[in-house]
Amino acid sequence: MHKVRHPRIQSIDLLRGLVMVIMALDHVRDYFNSDAFLYAPEDLSQTNIAVFFTRFITHFCAPVFVFLAGTSAFFVSLRRTKKELSIWLIKRGLWLVILEVTIIKFAWMFQLNYSSVLLQVIWVLGISMVILAGLIHLPKKFVLTLCLIAIFGHNLFDGISFTTSGANNLWTFLHVQNLIPTSNVLWFVGYPIIPWIFLMPLGYYFGNLYLPEIKQSHRLKRLKQMGIVSIALFFILRTFNVYGNPTDWVFQDSFELTLVSYFNVAKYPPSLLYLLITLGPSVLLLAYADQWKDKLAKFLITIGRVPMFYYIIHLFVIHLLALIAAVLTGFKAEDMVIDLWVTMEPGLRGYGFSLGIVYLIWLGIIILLYPFCKWYDNYKTNNKEKWWLSYL
Repeated sequence: MHKVRHPRIQSIDLLRGLVMVIMALDHVRDYFNSDAFLYAPEDLSQTNIAVFFTRFITHFCAPVFVFLAGTSAFFVSLRRTKKELSIWLIKRGLWLVILEVTIIKFAWMFQLNYSSVLLQVIWVLGISMVILAGLIHLPKKFVLTLCLIAIFGHNLFDGISFTTSGANNLWTFLHVQNLIPTSNVLWFVGYPIIPWIFLMPLGYYFGNLYLPEIKQSHRLKRLKQMGIVSIALFFILRTFNVYGNPTDWVFQDSFELTLVSYFNVAKYPPSLLYLLITLGPSVLLLAYADQWKDKLAKFLITIGRVPMFYYIIHLFVIHLLALIAAVLTGFKAEDMVIDLWVTMEPGLRGYGFSLGIVYLIWLGIIILLYPFCKWYDNYKTNNKEKWWLSYL
């Protein structure tokens, strides 16, 4: 058993912090942008390039979050046996699922009415950890091969449906974003588990690049290779509409909308092209992140060190401020008590602000959250003996 306490990798914390800051932009847009209540950013008949790319840049968040969760598990493995790691992953994974349907549900909706349940990124993180708890006991080459086959091959099953509701409901949990109505609860499967559950093990074995015996020059070379190959493969497959996304891109009436069509890759579930164009640049960024030493880097590293804490409080802050904004602009507070998703609330039609105001609100919220993240990071650092801190 290895009892090495692996030092935190600042470049990984920086990347995690960066994508989490960007993630907040998407959530602020949902709760504050007037256009969000009228059309989806990907709707070519109504969107524009500013709205679309405000949404597109936030696509980096979920895959990096899941991938780096696997990498973090690898670092935990350096000081635990595989059995201990499996137990930790199972407990943490189940805790995340519980968190998703309780505290996080309340943050999104401001109610704990279980007529509807949302299963989103925290749910899929939890399930992926439970699956990883088993996969770490299998041969490394087998796991990597299985994960790559699933990630590269799952788009072959796009469009599949079944004749029975039971089979379709199971397929929804596996591979289709959809609603599942039951007698008492409406389940919204926002993040079906395939291919997410195969992405986390890749992140787990990616951690090998950060072992102390790996020379920095070798690590940087591999990071650059993986990043460039992923990006190049995206552009080859996408440009010629070869494979890897449920829909092809087509020329539009304007260059801007053609760009929207080109980069409009599926997130639910994440297509191969979606993962290539998000993880490729992210891994490439890791090759250069160690050189980033300014105040902004320190800001992002602090947030990246407390991801779950940040995630929870940023939802509460955004929703609370949106409720205040709604009341101040003539809407009722109960309009911000959500039944399924904020942009689907009929009472909020006509509410909201321009995209420019959304960006200002986003920046203000990030600045507001930073002192709390710094305080919690210091608290964790100074109280490592408290076991429960590893779950938040």
